[in-house]
Amino acid sequence: MHPFTFTRARTVDEALAAGARGSRYLAGGTTMVDLMRQTVERPGSVVDINRLPLRGITRTPAGLRIGALARMSETAANPVVRRHLPAITQALELSASAQLRNSASIGGNLMQRTRCPYFRDVTTACNKREPGSGCAALEGYNRTHAILGVSSHCVATHPSDLAVALTALDAVVHLRGRDSERSLGIGEFFLRPGTSPHREHALRPGELITAVDVPLAPHSATSGYLKVRDRESYEFAIASAAVGLHIDGGVILSARVAVGGVATVPWRLPAVERRLVGARPSQRLWEEAAAAASEGAAPLRDNGFKTELLERTVARQLATVGGAK
Repeated sequence: MHPFTFTRARTVDEALAAGARGSRYLAGGTTMVDLMRQTVERPGSVVDINRLPLRGITRTPAGLRIGALARMSETAANPVVRRHLPAITQALELSASAQLRNSASIGGNLMQRTRCPYFRDVTTACNKREPGSGCAALEGYNRTHAILGVSSHCVATHPSDLAVALTALDAVVHLRGRDSERSLGIGEFFLRPGTSPHREHALRPGELITAVDVPLAPHSATSGYLKVRDRESYEFAIASAAVGLHIDGGVILSARVAVGGVATVPWRLPAVERRLVGARPSQRLWEEAAAAASEGAAPLRDNGFKTELLERTVARQLATVGGAK
């Protein structure tokens, strides 16, 4: 680990002042400390933000506001989240380990970086770690890599389960800088790699995530998250699906579907959603709609199986949430 300075911020303004000077924000540290140990991240200055008043979970006129410093475990256990946003509870409880969920924050979860082994091995080429160096995954072993949203510069998958659920449920991320505050839809917050895979978020230098808003809509209350992985626990998704459905009178009135483990960012599936709205639930509908999940997929040498796995994962979760008939 390289030398760095460490301070603790007592107020949001103190944290933002440190961020404006180039300090990196530290909450749970469950990702950044690991990357510092591996010398992937080499911040010269780190500011602890755990004393900031950004931990609450509160109702708003439109939904629920989750503070950026709320821990994953307390968010998953919150009774309003469990009742009205079950996809979020399930995504959180399927993430990491109990110890990590007690430490990791909601904002930090959104900011976590890919688990691509080439990104974490500083002896290999990685445009995300060192722009312009190349992408070793393109010709290397790429079974776990992305098939959606890829570019010739990066094929790393996004690691967050929570971000997939938030994408399906139309979450909004609130940001604060020294001179301004702004809000971004979750789909605007994450950036596809394109030619600049080192730019993963729309955060401006020194900006701080303060909260995440999630609407309490009918499809949010009837939602769920499915994670397919190589082992039952403490493993990242090979494919995952967050589904929310509002069914009334035997007809699907609204649908939200997003997937993870297969894309470079949390991936919304509007083509699947369009096939669902106005239709009547049935096993045939779930399978026909899920067939659109892989539209635009670009499999690599070792991960072609993800195309069928993605469709099966979406179909299974549609049946779980909407009922198989």
